[in-house]
Amino acid sequence: MVAPTDPDCLICAKHRGDGPLVGPVIWADRHLLVTHRPVGEDGTTVLGHLFVETRRHAPYLADLTEDEAVSVARTVRRAARGLRAELAADFVFSAIVGMGVAHFHQHLFVRHPGTPAEYDWMAGHDWPAAPRGTSSTVMELCDRLRTHLSP
Repeated sequence: MVAPTDPDCLICAKHRGDGPLVGPVIWADRHLLVTHRPVGEDGTTVLGHLFVETRRHAPYLADLTEDEAVSVARTVRRAARGLRAELAADFVFSAIVGMGVAHFHQHLFVRHPGTPAEYDWMAGHDWPAAPRGTSSTVMELCDRLRTHLSP
């Protein structure tokens, strides 16, 4: 069965392989996709920023089915453990905001060791010395993370 999509949704477009949000898929099941933040115009991105997104166009957390919610919880836990193991992260943060794009997506992002205190929990990616990777570096990380996400 194909999950319902919204033709105007940026995340639905991402799942079709279209648009600026497309990043490497780390893992997927029948309910979810887990992707890494794509590289930017400079050809790099901060390592360890993941998105857990429903395949079905469900705008908000309260719109998830029970099965989707269980899959999100299980996957987020596994991804957080993988990020901590692979990047030696001080913390793995999680956020569900939903104000920019009304398609359920949960951010997971790390606080890299040595991040100065003046960079709060949401600003670690602004730290100039935050570990960054090119497309190939991100793909290598995704390959390592994939082993943590499989049941």
